[in-house]
Amino acid sequence: MSRAILCILDSVGIGGAPDAAAYGSLGADTVGHIARNAANGKADAEGVRSGRLRLPHLNALGLGAAALLSTGSLPIGFSPEPILGFYAVGREQSKGKDTPSGHWEIAGVPAMEEWGYFPQTIPAFSREFLEDICARAKIKGTLANVHASGTAVIEQYGAQSVQSGLPIFYTSADSVLQIAAHEEAFGLQQLYEVCAAAFQVTAPMRIGRVIARPFIGNERDGFKRTGNRRDFAIKPPEPTILDRVKNSGSKVFAIGKISDIFAGCGVTHVLKASGNTRLMDRTLEALADAQSGDLIVTNFVDFDQEFGHRRDVIGYAKALEDFDAALPSLLERLKPDDLLIITADHGNDPTWIGSDHTREQVPILCYSQRIKPGTGGVRDSFADIAESIASWLDLPPGNHGTSFLPC
Repeated sequence: MSRAILCILDSVGIGGAPDAAAYGSLGADTVGHIARNAANGKADAEGVRSGRLRLPHLNALGLGAAALLSTGSLPIGFSPEPILGFYAVGREQSKGKDTPSGHWEIAGVPAMEEWGYFPQTIPAFSREFLEDICARAKIKGTLANVHASGTAVIEQYGAQSVQSGLPIFYTSADSVLQIAAHEEAFGLQQLYEVCAAAFQVTAPMRIGRVIARPFIGNERDGFKRTGNRRDFAIKPPEPTILDRVKNSGSKVFAIGKISDIFAGCGVTHVLKASGNTRLMDRTLEALADAQSGDLIVTNFVDFDQEFGHRRDVIGYAKALEDFDAALPSLLERLKPDDLLIITADHGNDPTWIGSDHTREQVPILCYSQRIKPGTGGVRDSFADIAESIASWLDLPPGNHGTSFLPC
């Protein structure tokens, strides 16, 4: 009864990308730098966490060994050899350090065409661009028009948005347009409709995503983003492993923002959730329903969204330890023929400059009762993950990548 479970720890990179300098990321190392800061007492917070970074289960699956292979340096407190897992290091071919590029390549389709980006200027968007969206969405205007952190821009413009009825438009170094509005004052459905209209304008520009960023709260108590985010994304240019599993007659459970990232392609079951804890719960729910040949794909977004972009070393360290503590609940439910792969789509080193993703290699941690601990080395493409899943589920090979599994 072979099933595959793919857990993508959003932004948990392990440094070492050979082309990092071209992306302003030379020397970035998400896991390594968090471990170093924790060992030096710089990730301590009373009532939150303290001391060295403790990830015993991820370490047993090969996280330390993968980091050592990636950078030549073993993170403080980690083991150089796996106890349970078969590990590898993923090296990205796609031209970017963004979510769609990483996920598509993990799913077997490298994004080799350049994305469109908004200029690093003030304002970030042209008057003609905004007027086109406003006309399509039937709104009277927009706020912000900047490159900004999502939490900072909501803090700055949230009250004005509520009072004026105008949504907040902003972007980042990634290929993305983000639109924020109050769930109640502006309306969640109206926000989705504005984003859908904006996507009609951005898609021909090869802007990868338009993201709806709803928030709640008030000026007195502050504003907070909700879990009702929705991504409007360009479709992958070829069938991914999700499509291949679905076309074989099996089910694909897309948990978290996975369905949005793949524009719904190849998905049979959508399970939304907010927060890593709930995302793990929904992964276990899907595992209870999955049958032979099925694929479960979960994006654990908090690492990136809540802590990487905010350059929060303490929060990132705590999130890693919380995921590690929850991992046995997943491992103990695996059947003898199940394959679990834990990986990441890019880096987001919380010790790095700026607030954007970092171009890094990623860990590929595999576990099955059928696989002995060992290593698949450094892989030339994230697409090797998809081909390993295809091999495990007895599907024909795809157009990119090679399976690294020893059986």
